[in-house]
Amino acid sequence: MPRPVIALDADGVLLDFNLAYAHVWGRAFGKRPHERDPRAYWPTDRWHVPELAPAQWEHFRTHFDQGFWSAVPAIEGAVSACHRLHKAGFDLVCVTALDLRYEAARLNNLRALGFPIERVLATGNSGTERSPKADAVNELRPVAFVDDYLPYLRGVHAAIHTALILREPHGSPNAGSEMSLAKSMHADLAAFSHHWLAG
Repeated sequence: MPRPVIALDADGVLLDFNLAYAHVWGRAFGKRPHERDPRAYWPTDRWHVPELAPAQWEHFRTHFDQGFWSAVPAIEGAVSACHRLHKAGFDLVCVTALDLRYEAARLNNLRALGFPIERVLATGNSGTERSPKADAVNELRPVAFVDDYLPYLRGVHAAIHTALILREPHGSPNAGSEMSLAKSMHADLAAFSHHWLAG
């Protein structure tokens, strides 16, 4: 019998994109920004960074390359949480709204950090109201899907357990009537793993 699957988002669940953002800002502009609000959801609110002019933004965007997506650090406790889930009999698949061209870089990143994850599905981000991950998750048919961004739970099949990681609250999109899309809510992946394995 195949092992049941748990689908996991990357940035904000497995990987610390906000921390990586400060590093790539320093690489692009020569100085790492100061932290403004450690409880901010979005990196532009967490770090003291100015609004970028179009030319500056294009320069910054070029630094989000294969090297960047291969070296985002793990969130504290996420690797061990994944090993607990894997040891308990679950296969773990990363479903990320990253461009397909960076799918291999993301997998290499996860492997290098020691995550027991051998498959990444990069869905891109269509910019529509419906979750860009919904089709991939529904086709995968995991027993659970874990994400930290509430809108990405839209369109996920009702039979799939949707778990929302709440993380930093300031400016979080995880609020309002759509909170009902989440069947459970957790501070981080470690908390989800303990909840899930407790049954």
